[in-house]
Amino acid sequence: MTEKILASFFRGLLLVAPTAITVYVLAAALRFIDTLIDIEFPGLGILIVLGGITLIGALSQTLLFDPLWRQTEKLINKVPLAALIYSSVRDLLSAFVGDKRKFDSPVLAEMIPGSGIESLGFITQTRLGSSFGEGKVAVYFPDSYNISGKVMIMDAGRVRKLDIRSAEAMKFVVSGGVAYQGNPAS
Repeated sequence: MTEKILASFFRGLLLVAPTAITVYVLAAALRFIDTLIDIEFPGLGILIVLGGITLIGALSQTLLFDPLWRQTEKLINKVPLAALIYSSVRDLLSAFVGDKRKFDSPVLAEMIPGSGIESLGFITQTRLGSSFGEGKVAVYFPDSYNISGKVMIMDAGRVRKLDIRSAEAMKFVVSGGVAYQGNPAS
């Protein structure tokens, strides 16, 4: 009887906890954004932020915007700490959503030759130049349950492309391997 109650509790926990945590984080993010824009209507702050970001994206396609933005970037890059933060965030975001996406090539990399131990990663650079040695590629290995990772320079022959979508590969790694559904690339 106790085992059934415990099993039911854990099943319920698996159903409720992810939903509750997701709702909590999203609500906290909405409250935070609402505090940035002092408006008493809940959720209006996020709509204003999303609308503003979309408007800036639309304006960025005009001829007037480009020179103005280049000047703004030059100013940011003159401030040491701001330059580091700005360039890091810009590069990370452009790797996921920019025109030059970097995480679109999931691979399995043999970590120790002949060991059979492989790690899931993403090729971020295929042409590194002679500084790293011929036939080398840069592979990013995200950490599980974290937002960090590491980049390793590897022999291209020890890396093989996978036939799965990048989003599926990232989900697999970030979840510690438990979220894989076996969906082929589309």
